[in-house]
Amino acid sequence: MEAIVECEANSKHSIWLPMTLAGSMFFILGCITWLNGAITPFLQQMLVLSPLQASFIISSFYIAVTVAGIPSAMLIKRVGYKNGMAIGCAVMAVSALMYIPAAKMQMIEIFLFAQLMIGVGQTILQTAVNPYVVKMGSEKSAAVRVCIMGLLNKFAGVIVPVIFAAVVVSGVVADGEQLSQGQKDAMANSLILPYIAIAGLIFAFAAFAKFSPLPDLVFEESAGNGKGEVKEALKHPHLVLGVVGIALYVAVEVIAADTIGSYALQIGIADYSVMTSYTMACMLIGYAIGIALIPRFMSQQNALVMSGIAGIVTVLAVVMGSNDSFIIANLLLVPFGGPELPDPLLCIALLGFANAMVWPAIWPLALTGLGRLTGTASGLLIMGIAGGALGPLLIGLGNVAGLGAQGAYALMIPSYLFILFYALKGHKMRSWK
Repeated sequence: MEAIVECEANSKHSIWLPMTLAGSMFFILGCITWLNGAITPFLQQMLVLSPLQASFIISSFYIAVTVAGIPSAMLIKRVGYKNGMAIGCAVMAVSALMYIPAAKMQMIEIFLFAQLMIGVGQTILQTAVNPYVVKMGSEKSAAVRVCIMGLLNKFAGVIVPVIFAAVVVSGVVADGEQLSQGQKDAMANSLILPYIAIAGLIFAFAAFAKFSPLPDLVFEESAGNGKGEVKEALKHPHLVLGVVGIALYVAVEVIAADTIGSYALQIGIADYSVMTSYTMACMLIGYAIGIALIPRFMSQQNALVMSGIAGIVTVLAVVMGSNDSFIIANLLLVPFGGPELPDPLLCIALLGFANAMVWPAIWPLALTGLGRLTGTASGLLIMGIAGGALGPLLIGLGNVAGLGAQGAYALMIPSYLFILFYALKGHKMRSWK
């Protein structure tokens, strides 16, 4: 693929123009991605699904990256980054409309197909917008720019579950495991208008990406073909290990954000649809701290080291905590009028804080020194998002295998150990020997 060498926005006077474009794309990505955490337990209740069956709703969204990653990079090479953003949004909008027949027929198969196609759209959009952000300025401050984008992405993750709960869940009476057909119909019908609105909003973002008078990236022609560049890129250990790191990171990020609602449903929390907002709020705090500290007081590498350690400690707190203990809530939520929630549930949300700096740190570390291979490398890194398909399945399988809803979270620890390895050594490797 052609390499990204500069952006017309590199001047201090114009950088906020492409930042606006990229920020709007990250916001819509957040709206779509983090809606999974609210819709999964909702569909689990409406369609009477087991935790393992419900995990496929999330996995189908992320597995699309495996299929669409490299084709997305090839598409963007052909049409450009701004057009790629527009196409990605348009695919997501059309896919959101598929939720209407899925709700009418109450068929999990159509829901899964809709999720898969939304995943394809977000893969195209991710492949276009991430290198746009990384390469619009200095590599040393790339993590800060990604943090700013992450704030918008995670802010969407805070408000979308709350809106979903207010607009969809609050108008539906559905308590207990045995639902009448009338209750199921009411739950299904409550999805139709919101998804029409979602499709309309995403189409508007597609038009903004297509017609806004904002700069695109400038390219340098590469001599090789696509397959040759992929093979050449894979010779760089820090990139390959970065792809693995992204895959494992997305797995734990999705577990923390999208399974917290199902866990809350299993332990009898009525407001399960808003639980993703707690995880996203913790991520927002982490991003804000990252923006304040990097690179002035902390390097991207050290931020990644701290993230790996924090993840391991927090997972242990989830697994070893008691659902009859409310220490964290009494310290952080109840004094400010918040709900009294058990410690393990809130520790799952606190994983959002541990996860916040992983994506912003791995991207620039993995792309360092790749020059003309940057575009192809970005496509490979985007393919790592497929790790999000693995995370929920692991939790579902762990639940079935006897670890239980709480013990299954121990399966996250190897991911954080690898992230710690990449921070300490993996990103420095320039040869496989």
